[in-house]
Amino acid sequence: MNESEKLGKLVEIMDRLRGPGGCPWDREQTWESLRGYMLEESHEAVAALDAGDREGLCEELGDLLLQIVFLSRLGQEEGAFTIRDVVRGIVEKMVRRHPHVFGDESAANSGEVLRHWERIKGEEKAARGETRTSVLDGLPAGLPALLHAQRLGEKASRVGFDWPEPGQVLDKIQEELTELRGAVENGDSEATREEVGDLLFATAMLARKLKHDPEAALQAANRKFSRRFRGLESRAAAAQVPIDSLDAERLERYWNEVKAEEDAG
Repeated sequence: MNESEKLGKLVEIMDRLRGPGGCPWDREQTWESLRGYMLEESHEAVAALDAGDREGLCEELGDLLLQIVFLSRLGQEEGAFTIRDVVRGIVEKMVRRHPHVFGDESAANSGEVLRHWERIKGEEKAARGETRTSVLDGLPAGLPALLHAQRLGEKASRVGFDWPEPGQVLDKIQEELTELRGAVENGDSEATREEVGDLLFATAMLARKLKHDPEAALQAANRKFSRRFRGLESRAAAAQVPIDSLDAERLERYWNEVKAEEDAG
């Protein structure tokens, strides 16, 4: 059985599950009920990706593929689209958006590839009667804030609106820190909220310039903090002292001990 036949087998299984005499649970699912599963499977796939768990990632991608087939089956039942339409659409899009590979255009680097991509996307929207009023159009409203910031920076950079060097972004971060400090010292709550946002945005831009995913970087920092704080809690438990009774000095000492232990390997 080749790969296309295996995908066809998955489609057949879904048809059986949704069909007469199929699985009661699968037959009850709707667009709304499957939304949560799509989000959950996407997050689990990303978690496996972040953990470097290739076996787990393979399994999670299968679960994600199942959701795609499931939703496509609902589309078929409504007469809206089928899994074949989904596959055909992405195949045609990939060929159309890579004219430097499948056509006569050329692209010397990834920057040119992205400019081709944006231009072709604009042409596709125009052909559908959609208008784009900004190079920033097209980003989903529900993106996590850090990822949204990264994508905004990427889109703006494609038309030359960007810092040439990471050091200039560091200068911008220092500028935002100074403004935030001033807002804090003035006790201006609204201004501090705005300046914190500006600082986070500038930090996301620095990550982008350094070719890091800010979302993944923050997740790694979250894991590191959780690991170290649990180590701090273990020290407090070993000393038979409730953690909420420790003073700041002792908390700091335990924290530094955990850090030193990690650094020592």
